[in-house]
Amino acid sequence: MNIWFWRFVVLTHLAAALLWCGFWGESRPWLAAAGVAALACGAGAQLGLQMLLMRHVLRSRRLPRPATGVVLRAWLAEWRFSLRIFGWRIPFRSQAEADFCPVQPQGQVGVVLVHGYFCSRAVWNPWLRKLKARDIACAAMTLEPAHGHPVDAMVANLHRCVQQMARQTGRAPLLVAHSMGGLVVRAWLKTLTAGQRSQYAAHVVTVATPHGGTWLARFAHRLPARDMREAGDWLQALGPLPADVSMSCWCSSSDNIVFPPTLATMEGAQLHQVEDAAHMQLLFDERVWKHCLQLRQQLQQS
Repeated sequence: MNIWFWRFVVLTHLAAALLWCGFWGESRPWLAAAGVAALACGAGAQLGLQMLLMRHVLRSRRLPRPATGVVLRAWLAEWRFSLRIFGWRIPFRSQAEADFCPVQPQGQVGVVLVHGYFCSRAVWNPWLRKLKARDIACAAMTLEPAHGHPVDAMVANLHRCVQQMARQTGRAPLLVAHSMGGLVVRAWLKTLTAGQRSQYAAHVVTVATPHGGTWLARFAHRLPARDMREAGDWLQALGPLPADVSMSCWCSSSDNIVFPPTLATMEGAQLHQVEDAAHMQLLFDERVWKHCLQLRQQLQQS
């Protein structure tokens, strides 16, 4: 569903730009150019508003704020990543990178990648390419149903993917989850017994996951976004991290979606906090990639 939504958005914007240029192009070219620029800058304006709200919330709660220059660089990077992800990968490249299983997968720790809200498996295309280049078993699913249903409804989709990876390799995989994907993983872990958790989850890395909810979700009126309201009932019902599950949480002080950054942390998990990466940008941060690669190597040797 997310794929078709973003495809509709992109094609609608393209059609609007062509019609606008066709109408004003000859008589008022400056107006045609201004209209196209306004369409192109819409995403940047929305992201900028989110950044301003983030700084306002941090200030009102007397929490440290990243420097203005840091936020500006994060905003520009997030704008670039958002156009690439929501304007190209998700609408048109969801199957560009297939899941991968090496010739001899038995005994290998595979990697399962879980996307976030309003996304699809396409966000992981760069990760899938790099993992396949290293001959590492990897898989990413598109979580469904996407809208109008609770986070819990996506658990079955995740379970099938993890189960297949564990069956192929004979070992529990490393799970890497971005944003809402980390909540799907937690909801899934809650459905498993202790024995199943050791069989299916070697370690969980969450990246910008709203474990405590997010301030922006107060404006949400539909599921699953409503499940991510700060200190909401659904999040409270998830409970603490199971004692037999190891987790690493990555968060950023410049996150324009999950703020304050303390909401992206989990008691009992290893904390990795940066100052200079926005929400989607953090997913492609080299520090996150290296951490996951090193962690997977440690799991492989244990």
